[in-house]
Amino acid sequence: MDLTDRRAWSRRDGKRPIRVNGLPASSTNPATWCTYAEAVASTAGDGLGIMLGGGLGCYDLDHCLSGDVVAPWAREALEGIPERVVWVERSMSGTGLHVFVEAPEVRGYRRRGVERYTRDRFIAVTGVRFVL
Repeated sequence: MDLTDRRAWSRRDGKRPIRVNGLPASSTNPATWCTYAEAVASTAGDGLGIMLGGGLGCYDLDHCLSGDVVAPWAREALEGIPERVVWVERSMSGTGLHVFVEAPEVRGYRRRGVERYTRDRFIAVTGVRFVL
C-alpha cells in the first residue's frame, strides 16, 4: 500500500482537515477528499492530512520520544503491532509517533498512551519519517 496512491488526502489548518480550496473537509465524506498530488499542489492551510479507512489505520503514540529515543512503554506497544506497517512518522509535536498500518475498519480505542483508529478519522501528516 502506497499512501500517496490513495484518494484520501486533504490539506490541514492545524489539526483540522480542509479542502484544497480552504473549505472544511470531513473524515466521513469522501467528496471532500483529494489525491496526494492535488493536496501537495494546494497552498490552503498549513500542511497535509490523510483520512483513515478503506484498509488504512493509524496508531498514535503521544509523548513517546525524547530526541530519537523511544520510551520503553512505546517500544513495547510498537513491537505488539500485528498489522503490516506502511509508514512511521513524527507527529506534529515532534515527541509523538504516527504508525500507519494496513487494517480493517473497526472501532478505535485509547489504551496506555496509545490510540488506534481505522475509520472516520483525520490524521495531520508531517512527512517526517521515523525509522523504528
